[in-house]
Amino acid sequence: MPIQPHRRDALVLGIAVGVFGIAFGVLATTSGLSVAQAVAMSVLVFTGASQFAAASVIGAGGSPATALASALLLSARNGFYGIGVAKLIPPGTPWWKRLVTAQLTIDESTALGLAQADPAQRYDAFLAGGLSVFVFWNLGTLFGALGGDAIGDPAALGLDAAFPAGFIALMMPALRHRSGLLAAVAGAGIAVALIPFTRPGIPVLASAIGAVIAFVALGPLPEPAGETA
Repeated sequence: MPIQPHRRDALVLGIAVGVFGIAFGVLATTSGLSVAQAVAMSVLVFTGASQFAAASVIGAGGSPATALASALLLSARNGFYGIGVAKLIPPGTPWWKRLVTAQLTIDESTALGLAQADPAQRYDAFLAGGLSVFVFWNLGTLFGALGGDAIGDPAALGLDAAFPAGFIALMMPALRHRSGLLAAVAGAGIAVALIPFTRPGIPVLASAIGAVIAFVALGPLPEPAGETA
């Protein structure tokens, strides 16, 4: 039986994100964290931007409180994702699976789930994306932490483009609609305007206002053809 497209996309996305897991593993250990600490952070925190921020603060000599504050600021967006993800969960889903869903609620899994035209595939795509990223992110972290400087900087190989390229691909279905396009343009404009005047992380959170602007101006994204409320 051929693999379903959304599961294939989840696998490719996980591999791409795993490259940045390697970069995080290298950064974490060179910043003073042990291999065990780096791996534990990837398993328990599991949100790349927050982990990079925390490791960078620690590496620069910052306090644990400052590292935690930076990580929490960047991870706050995942709470907003939960609103949309909750609608993907089928009725009667057991509590333990809902806990797994909460842990897997990140940029990539949310985007992959919401991008599916068939509502019956959205939760499966979300889980596939989340599990794929979780596995490869943690494998990458372990590999990078163990290899350290011997691996080198993935950015020097041009691999830093893999993650943003994959995320842009996930956004493409939404950009076909005026609401999605307006949200993207407004969010990007807000983020760029705030970068010179605010602390790192704030432009990312403020860019979510772009979705509010699009909703007020044009309404929500239209449902895929053939879907009923």
